[in-house]
This record gives sequence, C-alpha cells and structure tokens, in this order.
Amino acid sequence: MKNMFWSDTIQGLEPYQAGEQPQDKAYVKLNTNENPYGPSPRAQEVLRQIPFSDLRLYPDPESLKLRQSIATYYGRSVEEVFVGNGSDEILAFVYMAFFQGKRPIRIPSITYSFYPVYCNMFNVDAVLEPLEDDFTLNLDSYSTDNGGIIFPNPNAPTGRAVPLEEIRQLLQRNTDSVVVVDEAYADFGAESAVDLVEEFPNLLVVQTFSKSRSLAGLRVGFAIGNADLIAGLSTVKDSFNSYPVDRISLEVCAAAMDDHDYFVECCEKIKATRERVSQQLSSWGFSVLPSQANFIFVKPPAPITAEKMYLQLKEKGVLVRYFHNKPGIKEFCRISIGSDAEMDIFMEKMSSILSSVGVV
Repeated sequence: MKNMFWSDTIQGLEPYQAGEQPQDKAYVKLNTNENPYGPSPRAQEVLRQIPFSDLRLYPDPESLKLRQSIATYYGRSVEEVFVGNGSDEILAFVYMAFFQGKRPIRIPSITYSFYPVYCNMFNVDAVLEPLEDDFTLNLDSYSTDNGGIIFPNPNAPTGRAVPLEEIRQLLQRNTDSVVVVDEAYADFGAESAVDLVEEFPNLLVVQTFSKSRSLAGLRVGFAIGNADLIAGLSTVKDSFNSYPVDRISLEVCAAAMDDHDYFVECCEKIKATRERVSQQLSSWGFSVLPSQANFIFVKPPAPITAEKMYLQLKEKGVLVRYFHNKPGIKEFCRISIGSDAEMDIFMEKMSSILSSVGVV
C-alpha cells in the first residue's frame, strides 16, 4: 500500500518482515529466536520492587546505571558503552552516524534482512559480499574500498560464526571506515570482538538483551566501542530521542547484566539442546549447518521441502521460520532452540511428517 502523502523515501521501501506472532491459537513458538527461559531472578525481583509512582518521571537520558553495569561486565569504561531501544535502533543510529554520504558499505549477501532495509531508508549504497558454498563469511573478500562494514557474528539466519582472528585481520586491513560486528547471538558460542575495541578505534560491537538475557519484551540493546564512536551515536540519539530507554528497562536490564551465573546457566542449556536436536535431525537426513547461535538452519531431506516442512509443522502447532522470498536460502528453515520439552514436541511432530512420506 502506498499513499500520495508519503515521502519519496518510504514510497520505495520494502520493510523488514518480523517473524509471525499469530493470535489464533497457542503454538510451540520456534520462529523468532526468543529465549525459552525466563529473565534473571534478580531482574524479576527488581521489577517487582520498582515504585509505580516513579513512572511519572522521565528516565535517565544517559542510562548511566545500565551503562556502568555493562562496562563493568566487559571491563570497559562507561564512555565506551551506548544503550538504546533495542539493537535495531542502535543499528539505525549506526547508519546515520557512520555510513551516510560515503562510499558503499559492505554487507554479506545472506544476512540479517534489516541491513538492506536501512540502506534504502538512509540512502546508503551497499555491496553484497557472497558467502562461501558452506554459508561461511569470507572476510578476506571485503575490500578496503568501502564506507563501512557490517555483519552479524554469528551470522543470521545461518548461525555460522567467524573466528575472532579473522575479525582481527579484517580490522588490520580496514582502518579507514567503521566496522560493526552485530553480536546478537554471540553468547551462544561465538568469540566476542569486544576485547578488540582497545586495539581498533574503528570497531563497534552491538549486542542485545533480547536473546541470551531473555528480555526481548523490553527492547534494550547496547554498543561497545571507542569513546569517539559512542559520542557519535549519542549525537544521533539526542537529535532523535533523548529518552530511548524507559525507567523500568534500565533497572531490570542492569540487574540481568549483574546476574552472571544465571546467564551462563541458560546459555549452556540452550547450547546442549541445540547439539542434541542437531544430531537427531542429521540422523534423519537433514542438512544442518554448524551453529553458534540459539537457532539452527536446516534443509530437510527429500521429498520434504522447506516450505512443506514449515506449513505442516504449523498445522501441527509448531512454528519455525521459512524465508520464502529470500534467494539462496529458500531450501532451508530456521528453528529457534526452545526448552527441552518444546524441542521434544518439535521432533515428535517432525518425525510424524517424515514418517508420512517414508523417510523415517
């Protein structure tokens, strides 16, 4: 739908399509990479104790308490931490602060689909770097002639991660533009690039509370980088919305960041379940990409297609993600890792689908 009153910019936009959030019935929901385990007990207790009357007050525009918790966790200074309304907002600020009006940026050809949306939104040209045949990123191919580089590690929707040494080598070659490593899923097995911030002033690492800390409903993300990069993000923020993170989120996320033991426990459970499910699917003839995320990317065995797998699972009350209009990945489905009980239901339903066509 378009409208005569829309600007030229949005007339041509193809918006990001989020995973289904159906309301018709209860599903085993394995399509949007939500954490199956609840938020930190400390975070829950803080939420219960927040005085309702405080909501009449604006939140801290500098988000100092939360930034301090993040800085302490990663061994950085507060000046090297930025907090925003979800990592997607931070990525939008990145485009405005560092990518506009420059040479084309470099992004993977198969990656988080918000990146090309932001390119169109902010009039940023992009060169799509092809993945290898096994869906790994080849950072050696990323030319130094660029206006910026951005990629997820692990990549989405494939789940494959790049070793830290390869990121270091990219940064050593690429010193004249900002390199953004989107680590939304890094806590599930990838090597974080945060430790490289000290060495490379053009590195920005973006993370989120939505995945490993089970707070997708609060919409909070953060970035770590050189203080000058953080100042650039703050300039955009304060020219757009000085109060992007609410009072409740600031308190709850700080408590979640401080609850390290619970965070590790949940990540380890998800990794163990991921490996169990990957092994079972492989034994049924699925092609399963090695994953360091809280999801797996799989190609079902013939005669089941990815589309049929998605549709038949949905009929049986299980949602997975199928990228029907995405070149290069239409033969795959992405499966979020739920609790062991949820994954048992998924495997039971998947087994019945395979049995119906004589695969198992």
